[in-house]
Amino acid sequence: MDDGVASWRCDLTPLLTYPTVDELGARAAALAARHPRDARLRRVGVSRAGTPLWLLSAGHGSRQALVVAGPHANEPVGGATVLRLAEHALADHRFTDGADVTWNLLLCLDPDGLRHNERWLTGPYTLGRHFRHFYRPGFSEQPEWLPDGAASAALPETRALLALQDELRPFLQCSLHGVDVGGGFVELTHDLPGLDRRVAAVATRLGVPRELGAYDALYWPVLGPAVYRIPPPHRRDLAAAITEAAVESTWYHPYGYGTVTAVVEAPMWGVAAVGNGTPHPDPEGELRSVSRTLRRDTGLLGALAARIRPYVADVPDADRLLAPVDDYLLICPGLADAWDPDCGNDSAHPLPLMTTARLAALRLAGRRLALRTAGLLHQLVTRAGHDPAGALPELDRLIDARCADLRDALGARWIGVDRQAEYQARVVRAVCALVVRRPPGASRSGEPGWGAGPAVPMHRE
Repeated sequence: MDDGVASWRCDLTPLLTYPTVDELGARAAALAARHPRDARLRRVGVSRAGTPLWLLSAGHGSRQALVVAGPHANEPVGGATVLRLAEHALADHRFTDGADVTWNLLLCLDPDGLRHNERWLTGPYTLGRHFRHFYRPGFSEQPEWLPDGAASAALPETRALLALQDELRPFLQCSLHGVDVGGGFVELTHDLPGLDRRVAAVATRLGVPRELGAYDALYWPVLGPAVYRIPPPHRRDLAAAITEAAVESTWYHPYGYGTVTAVVEAPMWGVAAVGNGTPHPDPEGELRSVSRTLRRDTGLLGALAARIRPYVADVPDADRLLAPVDDYLLICPGLADAWDPDCGNDSAHPLPLMTTARLAALRLAGRRLALRTAGLLHQLVTRAGHDPAGALPELDRLIDARCADLRDALGARWIGVDRQAEYQARVVRAVCALVVRRPPGASRSGEPGWGAGPAVPMHRE
């Protein structure tokens, strides 16, 4: 198996738009029909709404690789990526039977959520359109999270994934995620020396910025530029589990089988500053600015939500849209305080050295949270068909201002769907190549005492 960096596109189908749920199923079925000896398509579960969860398997190797697309409803790149991986695996048997690997590709873990994003999914791709039609369920409705452990998994999508992990006992699991605005990075349950260099080569070739201070991994160990180690599980109460959910998740469930899990993030809009690891000239000033803006936006959005809530109660799916709004409004004040150098509450988990990249990631995170909340409220008012509270103009002004900040001040630029999928697929292949070569019993991390202490919060939420 190659290192995932060399060109391997062959005659792959161009991807100009993200595939919808129905397109994913149709294209996977067509691939299986064209390759009846080497590809199998089977249903491995159903969603809460009864949508089938489809698994496309390619090859006949004894080692099982599991790739999970669509774990977050608003991150559709994984569907494009698994189609890309399947086409390539079926076109070149060196990457299946030749490597003794069977690729098991879960087309979409949250198809119901993906359907709720279809108003922006096929373009045109603008920041305003994306956030005005954004949907991502509340924390407790995201299928990779296990706040109460695997035995208490409530969602059928979660139970289907856990059963698949137990059936396959994969040597590798890749969870495909998307960054709306920022750069690409990888999170690992085990150290894979050399992955950072391979990711850098892929990113450079495709013009994708790397996140050298990713917000998701702000407090996590760094294994190399844009490569982070996921802390081992540490049971906590429900409130902590919601805000530290990356350490209580399906990412670690197959760990006992020796599975290496990689979370591969690919950006939709790239921002060059997230790849700038140099010291920032005024980190405290930037932190104050980011915190102040998030605090102000949260106050405005909280007041708008209170004005909107009474007259949207009868809007179809109002509860579904309000659940993530309530989650964001709950966590944002604590985040603003955690980032603010004047609040003095970081003694337990102080912020790491604030490079230009990390500060850019925090600024993006603050804008993202405000835009998501505003977009969900915008949908509620629009669906209500009337606006007695006069909220819509205020929401439009906030969305336009924050999108302009992303575009003009931070330089966010669209990365084509085909390039996003190519980047993510190559990184998956690079991870697989390293895991295949990994000696049995290899160290789980390059850092001593990696599992001795409690897990560190994911976002200091």
